[in-house]
Amino acid sequence: MARVLIPIPDRDFDPTEVAVTWRVLRERGHAITFATETGAVGRADEIMVTGRGLDVWSGVPFLKRFTLVGSLLGANTDARDAYDEMLDDSKFRAPKKWPRVEADEFDGLFLPGGHRAAGMRSYLESPVLQRLVVAFMTAGKPVAAICHGVLLAARSIDPATGKSVLHGRKTTALTWRQEKLAWTIGRVARFWDPNYYRTYLEDAGQPPGYMSVQAEVTRALADEDDFKDVPLNDDYYKRKTQGTARDTAIDETPAFVVEDGNYLSARWPGDAHTLARKFDVLLRALP
Repeated sequence: MARVLIPIPDRDFDPTEVAVTWRVLRERGHAITFATETGAVGRADEIMVTGRGLDVWSGVPFLKRFTLVGSLLGANTDARDAYDEMLDDSKFRAPKKWPRVEADEFDGLFLPGGHRAAGMRSYLESPVLQRLVVAFMTAGKPVAAICHGVLLAARSIDPATGKSVLHGRKTTALTWRQEKLAWTIGRVARFWDPNYYRTYLEDAGQPPGYMSVQAEVTRALADEDDFKDVPLNDDYYKRKTQGTARDTAIDETPAFVVEDGNYLSARWPGDAHTLARKFDVLLRALP
């Protein structure tokens, strides 16, 4: 059994990436500790939990319960069930504060994502968490990151090198294709909040996608080819890239996970089961 730390923001984390991973690791006997910025019980992005708020009729009474876009982009039934279970977990309900955790207390680190700027920016920009990521990575402990969690890793600068801990590593993350597609849909379906799916927007003069997760992560790497996406010759290329198929407890074919030594990465909630299972393998290999 390994001791795993899952830091999350106080609000707006992705429910699938956190809860599915929690359930998979707990079922395999690992001890999980949560940490939030203030020590308050974390709250996921409610839009991702319910799917409500992603359709043009979301503000209309009696109609908002019906989800179309929300059913496609929000958490599915399996993830919602895992989230409900996690809410009752005593460890989830008694998180530590970010500054009060140390890498030497744990065997592994999981970095989930989420895209809603209001809650996620403090997580992605936290010097406390960035130092924690450096400590895990330089100690060679298993680290897994998904979606925007990879961005937190990319921003974590090793003082010994002055470079990101991902410099020289191979990784994936939320791709610009995925982020742009969700953003495009959101600008129509959630027209009153058109940038809901963009955590960071480009400044004047910056090219489209410059502040996307993929672009920023790639800038932290030693070579742009170290950012990995699904190969065109993958047997399940369409399932992995169409944006509607998600992996399950028994089906890994829609998932894409990159492994580089002690570090694992994945793109979006549709990869969560597979990433968690591969993370379990790394944890079990610990001496």
